[in-house]
Amino acid sequence: MPKNQWNDQQANAISGLELLAYRSRLLASDRSVINVFGGNTSSKLREHDHLNRQVTVLWVKGSGSDMADCTGADFAGLRLDEILPLMRRDEMTDEQMVAYLARCSFEPGRPRQSIETLLHAFLPFPEVDHTHPDAVIALACTRRGRDAANEVFGERMSWVDYIRPGFLLSKRIAEAVAQNPRAECVVMGKHGLVTWGTSAKESYDNTIRIISEAEAAIKEADKRVWTGASNPVNKNSYVWLPVLRGAISKNRHHVLAVDQSERIVSMANTPSAKTLSQIGAACPDHLVHVKRNPLYLESTENDEAIRNAVDEYRAAYESYFEAHRAEGDKMFDSAPRCCLIPGFGLAAAGRDERLADVPRQLYHRAVEVIEGAEVLGGYESLTPAEAFGIEYWPLELYKLSQRPPEKELAGRIAVVTGGGSGIGLASAKRLAEEGAHVCIADIVLENAQRAADEIGTRAFAVKADVTNETEVVDVFKACVNRWGGLDILVCSAGIASSAAIEDTELAEWERNFAVLGRGYFLASREAFRIWKRQNIGGSLVFVTSKNAVAAGKNAGAYSAAKAAEQHLARCLAEEGGAHGIRVNCVMPDAVLQGSSIWGSAWRKQRAEAYGIQPEELEEFYRKRTTLKRNVYPKDIAEAVLFFASDRSSKTTGAALTVDAGVSSAYLR
Repeated sequence: MPKNQWNDQQANAISGLELLAYRSRLLASDRSVINVFGGNTSSKLREHDHLNRQVTVLWVKGSGSDMADCTGADFAGLRLDEILPLMRRDEMTDEQMVAYLARCSFEPGRPRQSIETLLHAFLPFPEVDHTHPDAVIALACTRRGRDAANEVFGERMSWVDYIRPGFLLSKRIAEAVAQNPRAECVVMGKHGLVTWGTSAKESYDNTIRIISEAEAAIKEADKRVWTGASNPVNKNSYVWLPVLRGAISKNRHHVLAVDQSERIVSMANTPSAKTLSQIGAACPDHLVHVKRNPLYLESTENDEAIRNAVDEYRAAYESYFEAHRAEGDKMFDSAPRCCLIPGFGLAAAGRDERLADVPRQLYHRAVEVIEGAEVLGGYESLTPAEAFGIEYWPLELYKLSQRPPEKELAGRIAVVTGGGSGIGLASAKRLAEEGAHVCIADIVLENAQRAADEIGTRAFAVKADVTNETEVVDVFKACVNRWGGLDILVCSAGIASSAAIEDTELAEWERNFAVLGRGYFLASREAFRIWKRQNIGGSLVFVTSKNAVAAGKNAGAYSAAKAAEQHLARCLAEEGGAHGIRVNCVMPDAVLQGSSIWGSAWRKQRAEAYGIQPEELEEFYRKRTTLKRNVYPKDIAEAVLFFASDRSSKTTGAALTVDAGVSSAYLR
């Protein structure tokens, strides 16, 4: 049951638009009441306009915002007296409605009003809530919808058959309420719920009460549909998730959000889910973000079977589009947004982690609605034509157009070794700035975590000693389990030592080759395994060194290991080419800022090799360059971004010096 969370002390301290936002946030704090990005609320308030005249303003949620975190700034204000004459019209197109409402604006600079603004305007109540509660949609989506809802609410309800939101639906709702003076709510077939009140508290209380009655009816039926085992048994997702992600990302890169909650797994494991999940979306809100139905992936044992299942889904979607398209319609990506996998759970796709989480959240709502509708009389959905009318509705497309422009690496997933400091940290930040999701691996977990915290939600930290095979594999497992795959690997973990050859201990020689040779090999091998299963290419960037090609005294172990890295990259470029995998090197020199290497004995050792004091190194390195400039981590990060991105889509086996010009390292 939804919990009534109204707090009189908090509510009494605010008023007007702030109180409307408060009520909206309370409703959306329970996703069984308000879907992510769904629903809308309104208040009709007396305000003073720019000429200090008192007017009644309809404040209604703006298009595309999420009520869970809305503020007063997310609401549009319209002059109610200018809207009400529309009730006398018999018809009005969406284009006419949008243009008319734009002229009714009370205050410039506000977001565009909700698609369902007229619904709020035409109802004669000070406060109105339009929600999509699981329990009420279950009533609205059962085959005996009107009768089932009537058994719960009786004459306290007005029922309106499904029609796409807009002028006509709003008018029918207002007429149904006017014809039924006992009505406390409107249930919209295959859509949702409308409730109201004379005050913000009364409207909120009524909404929660009506939803609770619907939930009680479902509970009273005492039936369960999802009876499958609730524990996941498919333990091999590290192998097949990249295959699935690759098939979904054939046209555009996506990240996956995995859900193995008990409820989702139980649904996926129920035999009838194969049929019920394909009936269609539970309501317009679900449809926009989930598509008509998920991909039901029966088996993950065979890579080709996974790819074929996605291809078949694409073909079915393309047929659906062709059957209903109108002139000017442009098809969305035909890949599934949700994949139900028996034995595993759910994988949802989106262009970033947040957008992948939207269909994941909404499918939880679908699970509840489908079961409730089945219990109350059998689940039915929008027809394909009705679904298309919502999915490609210009007013819904407007919402999508309000999203910020996508960044260059949207949908891409990266691992950066040595990402906790210096060049690795700068590279991780730069990739994230361009939209990549970044797994930061570092032998010092605190450094990696600090870096992830600085980047924010699209980053996470993993402790990894790159010389340890198990720890390296665990890095990539963590990345796949979090986001479904991999697109970019930046090998930046490093150490350095300086000594004349006769003073170089065997242990130091082997340590250099362990970190700089074995570490790069282990990470590359794991990335290649993922990329070949994923089948959409990949970009591998080695941060090598000027020392990989330029001879210098007292750095034999370090320089030889760096040369090994550079040649390994050339070999891997040959191996990866046929699979769309590019391998390139960035060759820095003397990058002292923020470096854990230069904070060690290496600074003193190199200063001794040049016969100068450690504090003189920066100036020494600057003067010896052709450009007479120091090199910083951010400079290397720009080169890493170039190779990691499609800017270098036709470059592999290459090396780029970022050293301000060290003539001994000029490539020949």
